Amino acid sequence: QVQLVESGGGLVQAGGSLRLSCAASGGAFRRVALGWFRQGLGKEREFVAAKDGDWLRRTTYYVDSVKGRFTISRDNAKNVVYLQMNSLKPEDTAVYYCVASRSSTSSRDPGQYDYWGQGTQVTVSA
Repeated sequence: QVQLVESGGGLVQAGGSLRLSCAASGGAFRRVALGWFRQGLGKEREFVAAKDGDWLRRTTYYVDSVKGRFTISRDNAKNVVYLQMNSLKPEDTAVYYCVASRSSTSSRDPGQYDYWGQGTQVTVSA
């Protein structure tokens, strides 16, 4: 059973940066696909970024709205996945969820992920 615990959320002004961390335990971290989703107040859950299992193709995906601003990375030695968020905008305000799949192949489909963290709030003020 994989457990995911996010940290690093908070309040930041527009144009600022935050780095979210997600510590994983209980699984073969190196092999699984990892990602981030977010859900703003009154909005549907949205894919943000994902990364294939490290032994696969090392493919990384981003939603268009964060390309060039957000970077997903993983530290297999520490079992941690990060989301570096730069040039933040008020529309990035949401609860951010770390996700993991039993598969090595990442996806934009939330249904493809088997494990979810409890979420961390990111608020960007104008």
